[in-house]
Amino acid sequence: MGAFAGWQYLSGGETAPAAQSAPPAASETASEPTGAAPSNALAPNAVVLAVIDGDTMDVDLGGRRATVRFLGIDTPEKTGGYLPAECGGDAATQRTAELLPPGTEVLLQRDDELYDRYDRVLAYVYRAADGLFVNRYLVLDGYAATMHFEPNTHHRAVLDAAQADARAVGRGIWSDCGGPDRRLTDSAGG
Repeated sequence: MGAFAGWQYLSGGETAPAAQSAPPAASETASEPTGAAPSNALAPNAVVLAVIDGDTMDVDLGGRRATVRFLGIDTPEKTGGYLPAECGGDAATQRTAELLPPGTEVLLQRDDELYDRYDRVLAYVYRAADGLFVNRYLVLDGYAATMHFEPNTHHRAVLDAAQADARAVGRGIWSDCGGPDRRLTDSAGG
């Protein structure tokens, strides 16, 4: 267990608090999530050090730096990354950085697999202060599309519903870019 000892949502198969699966409030969807009731605050198990891109960040896990890849979602590639930039990539990176600035306490919830082939921690990310399910919010507001890899599909239905809503009303990448995975050279957005 090492650095993960005592971190309830990374240590086993516990589920996230029930409040995280509820439909979003109307005000939680367009530009800024609302603060949730104090009862939605969660016990953190990591602290954000830096956002790398829209779906990846570095955190402090009990004194150890770890890279976390958000489960169930995929944001467009940002400018200056390893892959060609995609429409909406810079906006997704900026939005994730706004939601999770350095020093933000988060709760990381694991699924069946803890690491990917790049040794990144795979997690569903919740902002501890208000319980915001960040993965879901990024999909719901059109900064990310769903991307599921078996067996890590615990929140598939919740994320798919968020994507259907974002797509239906044309939020983010669904209007600005015509959908996910559009290179900047293929579209006008950034």
